[in-house]
Amino acid sequence: MTEQAKVPEIRFAGFTDPWEQRKFGDCFEFLKSNTLSRAGLNGENGTARNVHYGDILIKFGDCLDGERSDLPFITDDTVLPKYAGSILREGDVIFADTAEDETAGKCVELRKLPKEPTISGLHTIPARPRFPFGTGYLGHYLNSDAYHRQLLPLMQGIKVISVSKAALQDTQVRFPGLSEQSAIGAALNEIDSLITLHQRKYDKLVVFKKSMLEKMFPKDGESVPEIRFAGFTDPWEQRKASEVFQIVDDRGHPTLPVLSATQNQGMIYRDDSGRYIGHDESNEIGYKRVLPGDFVVHLRSFQGGFAHSQYEGITSPAYTVFRAKEPTSHSDRFWKHWFMSEHFIAGLSTVTYGIRDGRSISVDEFMNTFLAFPAVEEQAAISRLFDYLDDLITLHQRKLELLQNIKKSLLDKMFA
Repeated sequence: MTEQAKVPEIRFAGFTDPWEQRKFGDCFEFLKSNTLSRAGLNGENGTARNVHYGDILIKFGDCLDGERSDLPFITDDTVLPKYAGSILREGDVIFADTAEDETAGKCVELRKLPKEPTISGLHTIPARPRFPFGTGYLGHYLNSDAYHRQLLPLMQGIKVISVSKAALQDTQVRFPGLSEQSAIGAALNEIDSLITLHQRKYDKLVVFKKSMLEKMFPKDGESVPEIRFAGFTDPWEQRKASEVFQIVDDRGHPTLPVLSATQNQGMIYRDDSGRYIGHDESNEIGYKRVLPGDFVVHLRSFQGGFAHSQYEGITSPAYTVFRAKEPTSHSDRFWKHWFMSEHFIAGLSTVTYGIRDGRSISVDEFMNTFLAFPAVEEQAAISRLFDYLDDLITLHQRKLELLQNIKKSLLDKMFA
């Protein structure tokens, strides 16, 4: 039975007809899925491909281009004949029926498929439309809040959340005419393409920065790095951290703003952290003063390195604050990039004690470790490069977040 559904807040010009609403079972028929784990799959060869639920949850977007997604092969060639009637086609949709949270029920619409037959895998519910839908419409609609909120009260489980075929059968599917479906799908696919483009640029920059950090700082036992700027040839110095830095403990400045330590942004104003941290303001007289260019060893330094500060403020007395003994001979931004590098953080394991969230860094032992550094002019050149890369990474991250927010807003407003 077809019912008239409400219309969305935003529609393309020229579309005024009411949307339809039908039961899920009137729109789709279920296909069979296999139970192969990752162990039964490979990335090299086989006669058939497989769609795994973990990839739907983490790797794939709303629509899947199977020609480009490197779907894994099924290792056992005897599996395919058992699912001859459930070989996937373009336009089919697949739900991940299990997740650790309410992302259970995430769906992917299949667009282009590889030349090999493809079947649906472990913890998936494949479904085939009983009549044509516009390209991209189902992938975006079935992942929208407008549809997914119907599944929430039907989910089962505590540690692992699951969605059943029966639960899907209890949902309603809303859709406009085929031309409007295609227009919606095309618009959201275009935004997805832009999101993918900026995600790739972001990922490439992150990888490039990591590579340059490895090559522009000396490897263990080396006196110079693999890559240097032209004009710099002197060997890097090796000094104990205690010869380069000094611990400071300056208290009694309760009128200064409170700073919070973060793993990725260094020290930031607590009011900008986006979370409320209750504390007794009368204790702030005992907080430690932090100056621009200082470093802070905080509770998560064993994971994210030492937090660099651009600001003057005060921070928890439980933290350790240190700065260069000779500021004119050291670029704090050079040290900022090194103290947040994966190589440095991995090396902190030798001065880190405790287990899990109880781990802490022995600052005294860190001060006895050796650090390598070039002349301040080379430090400045290196820091300018990594500051520039950080700016590019931040730019693409913001563009990515903007596009994701635009898409979320459109999903909320373009579906009834």
